[in-house]
Amino acid sequence: MLEREVKLLFHSPTEARAAVIAAGASRVSDRRLQDDQLFDTDDRRLMRLRSTLRVRRENGITTLTFKGPVQPGRMKVREEHETAVANGDALLRTLEGVGLRPWFRYQKFREEYAAPGVKIAIDETPVGTFVEVEGSEGGILATAAGLGRSEADFILDSYRGLFVARRDAFGMTGGDMVFPGHDDPDGHS
Repeated sequence: MLEREVKLLFHSPTEARAAVIAAGASRVSDRRLQDDQLFDTDDRRLMRLRSTLRVRRENGITTLTFKGPVQPGRMKVREEHETAVANGDALLRTLEGVGLRPWFRYQKFREEYAAPGVKIAIDETPVGTFVEVEGSEGGILATAAGLGRSEADFILDSYRGLFVARRDAFGMTGGDMVFPGHDDPDGHS
């Protein structure tokens, strides 16, 4: 399956939420903590292939996602395969057993909305608030316009890339993008 998305920077979750609602989107899920880890081999084989293997934990649910290389273009387009996993701890042990290790952890509080042709997520991260719009090209362009944004505002970077670019401005130290006091990957802190 191909994933097509862009991110848009907002000053605050309140501003993002007001813009998304004013654009006519309907809420489909409440705000919750997502705790993600990226896995790779010791020699960074997936990174060299410009691919990602992610394990996401939220509300007791574990999801495994593979993302292929980003295709050139004005939006972020890449192959994506995702599946829910019955036992997250067994998955982590299996990944480590085949030589995959976690190398980056990141968290965000996410709430989701829907509009014609798109899914919209408001992501509160330790390095800023982003609205992620995923769907058809026409749906993304129309939604961006409804949010008062244009292609010039599109962010195609990953949350890892945004963390590296913005962590100093937010006074973050260490190699992971996590909220203080949220050490439980299932968000029970």
